[in-house]
Amino acid sequence: MPRKKAKPTRLPARLVAVSLLAVAGLAAANPDPRKDFSQEALEIERIAEQMVARARIPGLAMAIVEDGKVISLRGYGVVDSKLLEPVTPDTAFRVASLSKAFAGTLSAMLVREGAMDWDAPIVNQLPTFTLRDGQAASRISVRQILSHQVGLAYNTFDRDLEADQPYPLLAGKLAEAPLTCSPGECYAYQNIAFSLVGDVVFASTGDFYAAQVEKRIFHPLGMYGATFGRGELESSPSWARPHVRSGGTWVPVRPKENYYRVPPAAGVNASARDMAQWLIAQMGHRPEVLPPELLAEVQAPQVETPGEIRGSGWRGERLRAAHYGLGWRIYDYDGHTLVFHGGAVQGYRALAGFLPERDLGIVVLWNSESTVPWGLMPVTLDRALGLPRKDWLAPPAPRRRR
Repeated sequence: MPRKKAKPTRLPARLVAVSLLAVAGLAAANPDPRKDFSQEALEIERIAEQMVARARIPGLAMAIVEDGKVISLRGYGVVDSKLLEPVTPDTAFRVASLSKAFAGTLSAMLVREGAMDWDAPIVNQLPTFTLRDGQAASRISVRQILSHQVGLAYNTFDRDLEADQPYPLLAGKLAEAPLTCSPGECYAYQNIAFSLVGDVVFASTGDFYAAQVEKRIFHPLGMYGATFGRGELESSPSWARPHVRSGGTWVPVRPKENYYRVPPAAGVNASARDMAQWLIAQMGHRPEVLPPELLAEVQAPQVETPGEIRGSGWRGERLRAAHYGLGWRIYDYDGHTLVFHGGAVQGYRALAGFLPERDLGIVVLWNSESTVPWGLMPVTLDRALGLPRKDWLAPPAPRRRR
């Protein structure tokens, strides 16, 4: 069943946005001189190195940022278990659903320019778009697309995408899919429907979605290794091959094309160095590219996602509340705001998260389906917040691919 949103959640979202903005602004303008995570970051690096060796993870890259600076940036392991080329901070990985925050941020840029509108029906720009309920389709907005409140069942047509059906065909098939609620009345995670935002971008700008992200985000932020698509990944000077389990070991395979067909949902490739710059910008330190008001809007909670706090490990023990924003997840991590997203496609996993009030963030990219590296984030957050230390690196229960 879809997760129902709490009725008060959406309206106070703008109030939460203001508070997030204030916290981020204070952190950027008045850094606490007592804060210095550098020594702890060195210990996290040692933990990561030991974890990669112990869990036999093919390759991993990690960055930790604080106060607008990169305080840790390292690669571990190899890009290919057969070639043994080392992972470096500039090795490109697929970041999977971490791509969604780029879609939300680009949309916010276009809204600020008047090219798009958060709450206007997308049929104004995509007149052929429809759902099984035509009246419901006429109400769908960019805000609802980016916060997964379209009204469709979870991951609608993802299996068809994984079976190599093209995105335009699947987008058209949304007209046949049953609705589980009215638009804006429930949350259900999407990839096909989420990627409609790319069509809206094209209709609004006359330019392809990927080109707009490259021009407006990658290049201004100095994310020089960030790209879209399999061809660009395989053309990178250093890129991590995906690995899958076979015969009790990790075996490299060729990246699958399917989720590259939905660029807003899962199309980005990037290195740890690139993603460190992305976190620094999302944390308010590049206002000339991403103004505070824009960040506050994108990072504001839109809908409750209580299923996120029912997992095992750190989710069950640390999370008190969970929401989805506009391409980001917004968590209450033991009383502290955590802006987060995870990603998973065949052979790759990725995570990015930051604490606005602490002005500290972490990104981890790895080229296997191991669950162990997920624990690097709560290990880091607990140390930054002075919480009791726990071993979060024990393998958690498997989670749904997204």
